Amino acid sequence: MFKIKTLNKIDSDGLSLFPLNQYEIASEIPLPDAIILRSFNMHDIDLPDSLKAVARAGAGVNNIPIDRCTEKGIIVFNTPGANANGVKELVIAGLLLASRDIAEGVAWARTLVDKGDEIPALIEQGKKNFAGQEIKGKTLAVIGLGAIGVLVANAANNLGMNVIGYDPYMSVKQALQLSNQVKWAEGIQAILSQADYVTLNIPLNLETKGYINKEKFSMMKKGVRILNFARGGLVDLDALEEALNSGKVAKYISDFPNEKILKMKNVVPIPHLGASTKESETNCAIMAVNQLKDFLEDGNIKNSVNFPEAHMDRNGGSRILIANQNIPNMVSQISSVLASEGLNIDNMLNKKYENIAYNIIDVTQTEIDGDIAEKLKAIKGVFMVRIIQE
Repeated sequence: MFKIKTLNKIDSDGLSLFPLNQYEIASEIPLPDAIILRSFNMHDIDLPDSLKAVARAGAGVNNIPIDRCTEKGIIVFNTPGANANGVKELVIAGLLLASRDIAEGVAWARTLVDKGDEIPALIEQGKKNFAGQEIKGKTLAVIGLGAIGVLVANAANNLGMNVIGYDPYMSVKQALQLSNQVKWAEGIQAILSQADYVTLNIPLNLETKGYINKEKFSMMKKGVRILNFARGGLVDLDALEEALNSGKVAKYISDFPNEKILKMKNVVPIPHLGASTKESETNCAIMAVNQLKDFLEDGNIKNSVNFPEAHMDRNGGSRILIANQNIPNMVSQISSVLASEGLNIDNMLNKKYENIAYNIIDVTQTEIDGDIAEKLKAIKGVFMVRIIQE
C-alpha cells in the first residue's frame, strides 16, 4: 500500500482518485511514499528515505527543495496549466483595476455611510476623483507565453487591446494556441517601450529574480501600468517605489502583498487570489494525483521539474526504474547486471534531462530478487532504483 502525506488541504475530488485499497492518505504519516502539497514550505523539513515523489498542486515549485529532492532521486511534479484559467480571469480583472480606480472608488464610497440622503449628491461630486481610462485600443505587453500568458493574450485581444507577446522560450504547443492577431516582440526593450500595460507571466528563479528593475523601468512609457500575478520576487521593489513616486508607473497590481508594497501609493494589493477558485483547486489536485498514481504504480513521469518526461506502456512482468547520472556506458552496465541475473529485457526506455538519465525497463519475470536492486545501486552514477512487481 502506498502512503500519501498531505502538507496542505487538498481538494477532495482529487484525493478521491486514490483507490482506498491501494493508498493511505493522511497529513501525519512518518514514512510516506509521496507528498502532495500546495504552498507549504518544504525547505526546512527532512526528506525521508521512503519518499519517492512530491507533487505540487500548482505551477510554482519555489517552496520545494528541488536540488535536495534530485540528489535523493525524488521526482518533483507540478501541474502547469491546471489553474491557468483562474489566474487569467484575475489578470483581466487586474487590467480593469489598473485602469478605472475601482478599488479606490469603492473604498471612498464606504466612507459615506451614515450620510443618508446626501449620499447620491456626494457620489456625483466625488466620482470625478476616480476617473480612469478604457483598455480598448491600449497596448498590453505579455511577458511570458506559457499556459497563462497565452490565455491572457488571447482574452485581452478579444477585449480590443493591441497585444504584444515576448517569450524566447515559448513552446510549439503554446504557439499553436496563441491568436494570430497577437504580435511578437524580438526583444524586451521593443515590447516595454510600446506598452501601456505590462503583465508578468514568467516563473521566479535565479535568472528572473528582480526581472523588472530600474533598467527596465527606464525602457517604459511614463504612466505605464504593471500587473504581477506570477511571483512577487519578479519585481525590484526599491525600483518600483521610485517609479511609482515619479509617475513612471501609474499603477501596480500585485497578487503578492508584503509590508513594503502595502506602504506604497498607487498599488492595488490582492491577497494571492490568482488560483483561489474551486475550479482551479480541483483541476490542480486531479492533475497532481493522476501524475503521482502513474509514477507510483507504473514509473511514468509527466510534468516533472527535475526529471525527464518518460512514459512506456506496461508489457507484463516486472518493471525496473533506474535514475543515474547522464554519463557514458551506463546503459551497458545496467544491461550487464540484468543479464548476469538471468533477467530478459522485454522493453526499455531511456530519457535524459540535463545531467540526469531515467530508465524504465520491463523484464519478463514477474518476481525479482531484492538483491538486484542493490547490485544496480552499486553501479557508479546510479542514485535511484525502484522495482515494481507485476
